[in-house]
Amino acid sequence: MDPHSPDEPRDETPADGTPQEPTPADRTPWGGASSGGVPHETPASGSAPDGELPGGGPVPAPQYGQYLPGHGAAGPRADGEPYGAQNPYGVQRPQGVAAPGPHDPRRPVGAPARRRRTGMPVTWWLIGICVGVWGAQWLVALLTPYSLVRVLGYVPALTWDEPWRMLTSGFLHSMPSPLHLLLNMYTLYLFGRMLEPLLGTWRMLVLFLLSVLGGSVGVLLLGDPWVVVIGASGGIFGLFGAMFVFMRHFKSDMTPIVVLIVINLVFGFVVGGVAWQAHVGGLVVGGLVALAMLPGLRRSPLA
Repeated sequence: MDPHSPDEPRDETPADGTPQEPTPADRTPWGGASSGGVPHETPASGSAPDGELPGGGPVPAPQYGQYLPGHGAAGPRADGEPYGAQNPYGVQRPQGVAAPGPHDPRRPVGAPARRRRTGMPVTWWLIGICVGVWGAQWLVALLTPYSLVRVLGYVPALTWDEPWRMLTSGFLHSMPSPLHLLLNMYTLYLFGRMLEPLLGTWRMLVLFLLSVLGGSVGVLLLGDPWVVVIGASGGIFGLFGAMFVFMRHFKSDMTPIVVLIVINLVFGFVVGGVAWQAHVGGLVVGGLVALAMLPGLRRSPLA
């Protein structure tokens, strides 16, 4: 083929003598609209050179996760207008790479990755239940001759007849001073904000409830059979035990949690009216539950 200027019209006749119908100036030999009405030359082999599109020019780099204004997934625009400067050849996106829709949760190009949700709904629910039950204790005491402590508090001698007391006692707190409630809820908040994002909601709930039961078992094995025990201390000591296991697993500094556990255990032994048996039982069960949960963990609770 003799070289010609891109703008120079040519009249090529096949060997059989049949005249070739000229290509309209606003259409390409492949059926698509050309840019600016400039006719394209058909390569001799019927395909464009490697690395170029029909009509010449390099292949535009695909833009993943972005819209290309003025065209759809394939073919000319719906309004019949030619493609704009950003996509003059109507290049389709690679198969399997779809543009994000208006409600697509995928982040746009260049946007920072979303941080993992670190809420603690179980911790807040547990705090809310304990506060609500404490308010109910007041209402029952003021309006009736009964006491929720006598109905829901844990008595080891009644374990086999009323086993629910082993769990319900963990949501009761002493009256009339709110100090017992406030100390337990503050500690639950501090450890819940570290452990629940690590464990997730269900495992956090399982850890707390099993630790409460562990505290009741400690009282059953080591305490007076007719003592009445109330408070979330068994569950909170279970969080202590879990934190100890996790920090040791992730090779964190153990000093803070060890000091905290020792101080609280000594306080329970020295001060009267404290069920240290519940503290020990909750601590042991919380540690054992944490050991069982270790295989599913991916990062440090203090990260």
